[in-house]
Amino acid sequence: MASLRFFCTTNISAISTQHKVNNNNKCVLHQKVKNLINNTLELPSISSSSSSTTPIESLHKGNWVKLICGASFEDVVDIRNLSLVYTLAGVDCIDCAADASVVSAVNEGIQAAKDILCCHRRPWVMISVNDDKDLHFRKAEFDPEDCPADCSRPCENVCPANAISFQEKSTLGISYNTEASRVMKDGVITERCYGCGRCLPVCPYDKIREVTYVRDAITTSDLIKRNDVDAIEIHTSGRQSRQFEELWRALGDSVQNLKLVAVSLPNVGDSTISSMNKMFSIMKPNLESFNLWQLDGRPMSGDIGRGATKESIAFAVQLAQTKDRPPGFLQLAGGTNAHTIEGLKREGLFQTTISPSNPSCALISGIAYGGYARKIVGRVLRSMQSQHGGAASIEDHPEHLLMALREALALVGPVKCL
Repeated sequence: MASLRFFCTTNISAISTQHKVNNNNKCVLHQKVKNLINNTLELPSISSSSSSTTPIESLHKGNWVKLICGASFEDVVDIRNLSLVYTLAGVDCIDCAADASVVSAVNEGIQAAKDILCCHRRPWVMISVNDDKDLHFRKAEFDPEDCPADCSRPCENVCPANAISFQEKSTLGISYNTEASRVMKDGVITERCYGCGRCLPVCPYDKIREVTYVRDAITTSDLIKRNDVDAIEIHTSGRQSRQFEELWRALGDSVQNLKLVAVSLPNVGDSTISSMNKMFSIMKPNLESFNLWQLDGRPMSGDIGRGATKESIAFAVQLAQTKDRPPGFLQLAGGTNAHTIEGLKREGLFQTTISPSNPSCALISGIAYGGYARKIVGRVLRSMQSQHGGAASIEDHPEHLLMALREALALVGPVKCL
């Protein structure tokens, strides 16, 4: 009995000591995170500036930043980690697929960030839907059994999402909320493919096809009614309004639960403004929130290089010069990357107010970062997962969290520093 008491006492003491060590390690990490954010954003206190500014205030000031996880990207492990890192970096909104498990992953990442910095504000969660066929709502697909044995597999090399695999082994992740390995079979890893389409033209045997889809309006309406969705983004071609109106009507009164309604559209030339005005007239009768126009320059290309951002900046210049556009904030997307701010400054559009008589509202309200944002943090996530497994949570690996946060702050910081 004495030996049993000694064993129990010793083990309880060891557990208590380990618990104190873990708490001490967390405190050290939290302080390092605070220091990194304060030093990058040049803030006197983490609770004083960007962390206390509301998303709406950011839109008015012109320093709104949105992370685009991807309308078709559904790797919930990566999405959770990306959401955590970019919440700490100070983004105002996280845009994701209109899928319940994806929305849950975003919110878990946000909560994990708030657990690290308890005073940090919560970014809005936005879900993306489409009214018709759209590049953002497609997946690549092919049968690997049809691939010739001597194929050099250029599709695997060109894929920016590591969504094509010929490994025949477990890699990069687990099933969400389980401990079971997620086996990556040969071919396209569906949840990682976000529809960029770069694999389609490089297949020497023309074996790859695209599968398009439209998000269900009823399912979307139910998702909006959850208490963890703040905004919606409707992707539209901007060429005809019938599908847009059908989707808007199908969403019904669920939109009254939202803080922001965004419409993402490409530049369709001279008809862009008339299309925007028509869509606004459709929304207006039951639009009770703020609205935003996402200017989609060169979709899903920000990670390609410096020049990818030119089309989004040109789109912003066009809209900024137009007087008869409908109400709503303007935000850049499609090709945005680390060079976007430089381009906006050259055009005199970076955090420029609408007019001297309206100094409280910026002409261009902000920037959404997608492929580029995922790429720079994704490199860190891949390194972490190769060492600690595909299910690794980034907050459990301080060295990787700090590396990822540095990358995120280098992108978000220049927008947030007024």
